[in-house]
Amino acid sequence: MANKAQQPPQLHLAEVTASQFIDIWKHFDADGNGYIEGKELENFFRELETARRGSGVDPTNPIFREKMKEFMQKFDKNKDGRIEMSELAQILPTEENFLLCFRQFVSSSAEFMAAWRRYDTDRSGYIEANELKGFLSDLLEKANRHYDDQKLQEYTQTILRMFDLNGDGKLGLSEMARLLPVQENFLLSFQGVKLNTEQFNAIFTFYDKDGNGYIDEQELDALLRDLYQKNKKDVDAKSLMGYKQSIMSLSDGGKLYRGELEIVLCKEPTV
Repeated sequence: MANKAQQPPQLHLAEVTASQFIDIWKHFDADGNGYIEGKELENFFRELETARRGSGVDPTNPIFREKMKEFMQKFDKNKDGRIEMSELAQILPTEENFLLCFRQFVSSSAEFMAAWRRYDTDRSGYIEANELKGFLSDLLEKANRHYDDQKLQEYTQTILRMFDLNGDGKLGLSEMARLLPVQENFLLSFQGVKLNTEQFNAIFTFYDKDGNGYIDEQELDALLRDLYQKNKKDVDAKSLMGYKQSIMSLSDGGKLYRGELEIVLCKEPTV
């Protein structure tokens, strides 16, 4: 029976609830780094195949490897060899398509950032847990999705379970953005480019050419181009424009203040 308790939950179901989806995610993302990869990925595919076939599979069989390769070609949208939360939402049929629904009514990272800005009123890079319900309600209404208080409460608690891992009642921008489609989550593009506070302050001062305390769209364009070149990351003009628009969604009438840009570029927001 002990072995049975360790089995991943609900992979055999025709449809999983939002809460069950998170149980599955946490089971396979064993190291909690936000991806199912390496051995975790092999374990996930083996258990998924077992659940769907009703019998065991042999990971050493070449047929297993070929099917896993086809599986990744279908679902690994950004071709990085690992599964992210938004990609798992395409694989597992979720009750009312909870995560897919989220992605439908936040069709771009710019929309997500604009909604975030309304609730992160102190520009800390976090939304307090008691504000999360209003944040989700706002997004659902924008999508003309019908919901009742019970369902809204379930969605709120599910997202809390996803991201408030230390129980401090705060949810981070970069964590919540993991619900976005991979190609829309512009924050992923800044992995490996994150700055410490000293680096950020120096860069902000340098690009705030007129010293007025904020960066405008042209100054942000120059900052992003230089940042990518310095870190030897390739970025095309279309992607750069999208990143810029998403970040400017945090601005106050086209004025991007220090705290707002810090949310995106720093390793940890200052609180």
